[in-house]
Amino acid sequence: MAIANFPESTHWRDSARSARFFMVDARAAFPIFFFLMHIRVWTGILVIVSALFFGIIEHYGYRLPVFFRALRTFFSGYTKMSRPWWS
Repeated sequence: MAIANFPESTHWRDSARSARFFMVDARAAFPIFFFLMHIRVWTGILVIVSALFFGIIEHYGYRLPVFFRALRTFFSGYTKMSRPWWS
């Protein structure tokens, strides 16, 4: 029996999946919406660049928050000091 009119194929583990707008990550939908509201060449380029960015990080298996954490680790380094360097 389905609860709250959800189909039987819906499962609790599907809640961890990222939201999608057709085949594109839902975070890329904001530039698409911006392009539809303000149609210019530069907003079209912004949509293409953002879709490529999200496609590339998804190809490597990252989501946006995980990608930013990996980027932060790359710039800060893997070794963390237990005491501040100035003391």
